Amino acid sequence: MKNLPNRFYLIAAAGLAVAFLTLSGCGKNNQQTGGALGGDAASQVYVAPGQYDEFYAFLSGGFSGQISVYGLPSGRMLKVIPVFSVDAEKGYGFNEETKPLLMTSHGYIPWDDAHHPNLSQTNGETDGRWIFINGNNTPRVARIDLTTFETVETLEIPNSGGNHSSPYLTQNTEYLMAGTRFSVPIPQKDVAISSYAENFKGALSFIKVDKETGHMNVEFQVLMPGLDFDLASCGKNQSHGWSFFSSYNSEGKNSLLEVNASQNDKDFVAAINWKKAEEYLKAGKGKDFPANYMHNVYDDATHSATSTPMKTVKVLIPSECPGLVYLLPTPKSPHGVDVDPTGEFIVCSGKLSADITVHSFPKMLKAIDEKAFDGEVGGVPVLKFESVMGGTVKEPGLGPLHTEFDAKGNAYTSFFISSEIVKWKLGTWEVLDRVPTYYSIGHLMVPGGNSAKPEGKYVVALNKITKDRYLPTGPEVTQSAQLYRIDGDKMQLLLDFPTIGEPHYAQGISADRIVPKSKQFFKLGENKHPYFTPSEKDTRVVREGNNVHVYMTTIRSHFAPDNIEGFKVGDKVYFHVTNLEQDFDVPHGFAVMGATNG
Repeated sequence: MKNLPNRFYLIAAAGLAVAFLTLSGCGKNNQQTGGALGGDAASQVYVAPGQYDEFYAFLSGGFSGQISVYGLPSGRMLKVIPVFSVDAEKGYGFNEETKPLLMTSHGYIPWDDAHHPNLSQTNGETDGRWIFINGNNTPRVARIDLTTFETVETLEIPNSGGNHSSPYLTQNTEYLMAGTRFSVPIPQKDVAISSYAENFKGALSFIKVDKETGHMNVEFQVLMPGLDFDLASCGKNQSHGWSFFSSYNSEGKNSLLEVNASQNDKDFVAAINWKKAEEYLKAGKGKDFPANYMHNVYDDATHSATSTPMKTVKVLIPSECPGLVYLLPTPKSPHGVDVDPTGEFIVCSGKLSADITVHSFPKMLKAIDEKAFDGEVGGVPVLKFESVMGGTVKEPGLGPLHTEFDAKGNAYTSFFISSEIVKWKLGTWEVLDRVPTYYSIGHLMVPGGNSAKPEGKYVVALNKITKDRYLPTGPEVTQSAQLYRIDGDKMQLLLDFPTIGEPHYAQGISADRIVPKSKQFFKLGENKHPYFTPSEKDTRVVREGNNVHVYMTTIRSHFAPDNIEGFKVGDKVYFHVTNLEQDFDVPHGFAVMGATNG
């Protein structure tokens, strides 16, 4: 095969610029370094007709507000799950049953920016029950039931300006984390933005998840100084009971943050002891703050969602709760914060740092015990940098963002500026391997890679730029995911596949944890929808003044009744369509010409 031309890219990000040379070709040298497809790559991603993929991959849709589901290693798209956006294929957000899932304190908001899917866990292992995802723009979190692959709950987050460090889970899904992206006045009030340092606070929300139903509740918030919180991770094993939030803007600026909030050499990771928070709540330390947010729940029995307005939230103030929060200095404008499977190491990727900083959880506890403090910020103690340092990966690449782990003590970090994944060893901090990505990788995903028990085998790169990887489609082209095999000493690129929207994060799980639980159809005898029609003989048209209710059924591609008369101009007509089909994979559609989403 003829070699493709070399390409030269200049990429600028976060105030840095770097030029690098990408060699594209089909020679043996590229195969050896993992930079191009190996000769057997096609056989490694081939899934024969009628066979199942080994893994599910759940990719956020970014601006699409959805989750897209793919099989790995094939890269075949299996489903798009609507979460924060309408979906005509499934009627989501159009029918009366699902509209409440998109209700907020601002009204019906049928769009959001979906970023970070996270699978429920039991004993630190993904269990295939639910997947959660955040809405970044109008602060929300959602829960998807993986027996049906449908959104069953959405919860608005109060006291938040954006919702980026979300929805990260504790190792038994006790809590879901949701940190505000930007600090805001709390309680809400009209103040000058120039008073940022005095009046703005950052709320970190701890959302309780019912272990049986999955129902969510904003259990409490921790009222932090006016930092901007970027991402989060929860402790595992020895660090279970703690959660960690990366933050920036320790400068307390309120304009041109890309420049003004990048001045200090160090920002912070906030370490929250949520078990101690529970103790303070029991002791009555929680304060009731006014709030205005919506909680929306879908019921499989009624096949309908309901919305409940919420008016207060419990708040803990760190200065009144000693031992609740500590700040770990971290270079420089940290983005990802990721806890390794043992719970010992907290990896902090400073976007503007030349190194990867790793904090030590045991050293953190020792520093707290010895009161190795370096002042405080807003009543929160700052631990000395040297006292919490676990190690440093020296000059691994440019623009480190996120880190995932395998089960062999290895870490994998994405580098946005140098467009690569770097594999390194926990404990020795030695760089073991690197592979290029095409191009400008953001997040990356190892199945189970943010849990205490990674499944490993693959890493998926979620790239921001595609350029020449696919057939052109005008000024805007699809985003790209790339699949690499990681169970050998060297990473090997196997597959490119296009994605829905702009994926940010993803989650992977072996199919055998979901397939046995998958629901095939709903039993008619268990249907408690108020407009349920149990059989064709029960179909009817009922007039209630100017409101007309059509009780309709469908089965094997016919509707009953199929001729309806008696409507009058000005009537409001409701069609209640019951699918009587009790066979698997026989969906039906229904539409009315000229109907609007009213």
